[in-house]
Amino acid sequence: MKTVTITVLAGSLCLSAVLGQAGKKPTWRTDDNPDKSLPWYRIVKGEFPPEGSAHYITGELLQVDHFERQLVIRVDRNDSQQRGVWDLPLPLDMLPYGSIYYHGAPAALCDIPLGTHLHTWCYRKDDKDERPPMAVFHDRISPEAEFRQCIRVEDDFTCRARQKQIWKIDSVDLEKKKLTATLQHEGKGVGDPKMFDLLARTRVLKENGFATLDSLAEDQLVQFNLTWVGLYGPGRVQEIWLDETSRDLATAHQMERHRLYIRERGLPGWVATVDDETQIVTVTFFDGLDRSLFKDLTRINPEPLGWPTSGGAKDDLAPKGTIAVARENLMTYDPTNDRKGGNILKIGDVPVTPGCSGVQIQVECDMLLEGYRPTKIVRFYPASWPFITVPKEESFHGRE
Repeated sequence: MKTVTITVLAGSLCLSAVLGQAGKKPTWRTDDNPDKSLPWYRIVKGEFPPEGSAHYITGELLQVDHFERQLVIRVDRNDSQQRGVWDLPLPLDMLPYGSIYYHGAPAALCDIPLGTHLHTWCYRKDDKDERPPMAVFHDRISPEAEFRQCIRVEDDFTCRARQKQIWKIDSVDLEKKKLTATLQHEGKGVGDPKMFDLLARTRVLKENGFATLDSLAEDQLVQFNLTWVGLYGPGRVQEIWLDETSRDLATAHQMERHRLYIRERGLPGWVATVDDETQIVTVTFFDGLDRSLFKDLTRINPEPLGWPTSGGAKDDLAPKGTIAVARENLMTYDPTNDRKGGNILKIGDVPVTPGCSGVQIQVECDMLLEGYRPTKIVRFYPASWPFITVPKEESFHGRE
């Protein structure tokens, strides 16, 4: 029986909208250093970007192509914009290592309802990308149009919770459907109070169930998701969580949804190295994954499962799994048939950076596929996971 070692770094949400390289003179432009003489950081194929190099953009979710991992947001108004370019759409492509969060847990684009206000971190589009910007309303184009590649998406709930912020209700006027609240950080107010719109359809969550707008009261500490931010004020409240129990339940529910989604589609990553002689493939996994999923890499199914589940492993009493080739949008081709693999020889750690989980494995394959090449995108299926064939629309097979 082979011995597998594992060292997994603790998860770290290290992206920031405004952090640059502390103590170093920046070589690129950042949100906190808007020196126009410096270029914005450009994505390099096969490399994870440095901390603080992304551009922070907020807006409302207008369109989603879940299979292609593409979305369109209506960019929020801000002081840098002229009135003529307010409220324009911005199409975004998720980078292969780009992560999505909803209700405080990892998510897929299909989990997020249209109209949800989002926080995104983006990079300029690739020089080879010749697609024209989205032009609407007399051919107007968003000032952010060049920022097409997205590394992170969060809803308001996630963004506030990650920064250890929460809203404190100052007053509620149910007749006028207004809620005034002040953002709190470690018990202290941040900025001025803001007045939000309540709707008859605003979803109110309390403890382990639903409540009504009548449950809103002064001094409650709440989280909420917004829509129509900036159009007619700070925004409309779509859903509001009145207590810690309801917030924890929302996160737990989304976490389970994410775990099932990944178990049915495989852990995404890219090939770091390949040894053609020994047929050992090293895979680095992407960010945006629940850390508990990596524990399944060490689980052993003692029964010989045969190909393709075990991928031709030499030792059925050792951890094993299979690798499927994927596209930049993480879509696989025909994972039911197009998977090879074998025993996991090593599970180790690499530096945690934006886009990188910090977890890396080495797999001894019985056969190398053409897609097992450095920088190529793959998905890994631990043999302990029952294999489920995804719907045809989620596979690239037949679209060529």
